[in-house]
Order: sequence, then C-alpha cells, then structure tokens
Amino acid sequence: MIDTHQLKKRDLYLNKILAFQDTEPVKVVTGIRRCGKSSLLKLMTLHLKENGIAEDQILEMNFESYAFKNMNSDSFYQYVREHIIPNKRMYLFFDEVQRVPKWEDAINSFRVDFDCDIYITGSNAKLLSGDLATNLSGRYVTFTIYPFSFAEFVEASRDIGLNEPLSGTFQRYIEIGGMPGATAFLQSRDAALRYLQDIYNSVLIKDIVKRHNIRNVDLLE
Repeated sequence: MIDTHQLKKRDLYLNKILAFQDTEPVKVVTGIRRCGKSSLLKLMTLHLKENGIAEDQILEMNFESYAFKNMNSDSFYQYVREHIIPNKRMYLFFDEVQRVPKWEDAINSFRVDFDCDIYITGSNAKLLSGDLATNLSGRYVTFTIYPFSFAEFVEASRDIGLNEPLSGTFQRYIEIGGMPGATAFLQSRDAALRYLQDIYNSVLIKDIVKRHNIRNVDLLE
C-alpha cells in the first residue's frame, strides 16, 4: 500500500495523463520497475477525488497483491463487473495488469460493456508497443515514465532534510541515479546501492532473461 502522504508530485507526467482523462483510449503507463508507475496512478486517483469524483466510482486493483494472485480474464471481468455502479462513469486503475492471463480480453470488454475510463500499468516486456498494438487493437495511448530527473532528485533530497550544496547533491545523483525508491536511502549510500542492485537483478532476470529465454545469463551480464 502506497502512503499517500509520501507521494512525490510528478506534475510533468500527471498533466500528460490528465490531458487524456475521459477519452476513449486506454491509458497505458509503462517504464522500468520501481520508477514510480504505481505512485503516478495513485496521484491520478487523488486528483479525481479532489475534483468531485466519488470514491465508489474509482476501482483500483494491484495485481502484485496476493488477493488477485489466481485471477484469469474471466474472474477479472467478473470482479470488475460486480463493482460497477450503474448509471455512473467508472474510473478503472489496474496496476501490473500483465500478470493476468489474457488480460487484454477483459480490458477490451470493459471498454465495450461499461461507461469507464481505463488506466493500466506494466513494467514487463509484454507491455511493449508491439504487443499492445495487437492486444488492444490500437485503442490506447502510452506514457513512458522515467526515474527522477535531477530537479526531482533535488526536491526529494530537501524533503528528507538533506540541505547540502547543489554540487554535493549532483554527485549523489551521479552515484545512485533517480530511482524513486532509492531516495529513501539518501543518507546511506550503501543501502541505496543495495536497493539498486536488487532492482537490477529483477530487471535482468524477470524481464530480459525470461522474455527472451536467455540461457547464458553470465554472458548477458
């Protein structure tokens, strides 16, 4: 569960998505693991609530949750259908949706059957544009999210009380980069690097190796 009090504003990306609010295309947020996709969806739901959308019109599903572990496209569709409020526009947010087998069948059905605005995220290579073109029949728009820029990194550093000279902050940025999760460890370089190593291993093994059936992982590294 994301602590909404700790969310970092990312207006650059949020404003791009807001420009497509209540339009037909499925809004697809992609990017490397842990770059802030889930947080961006949470920022979007907060924006909706602050602008008069009732909570029961917003359905959020994070498929990293054990609660949705065994879902397939049929149970996915049924779950959403049971939460649809008749005669109201629904806002559907699906995080890491690629974990659901044949998820695209359910997403396409939501578009046809319900009055809804759909947002999905995924870091897995299955959400690359070539697959999306087939799975969603071209009815989507993608937003690629990147780690923190240097300006965002500076703001995150100040949020945790690091008021060092800008040159020092830049050196820290060069060392650990802009992965949002790493900024929680800015006061411990070793902890930040350990966190980044875990992300690297996840990307290498879970995304690249599995996606392309690579056998010689040592050579790839």
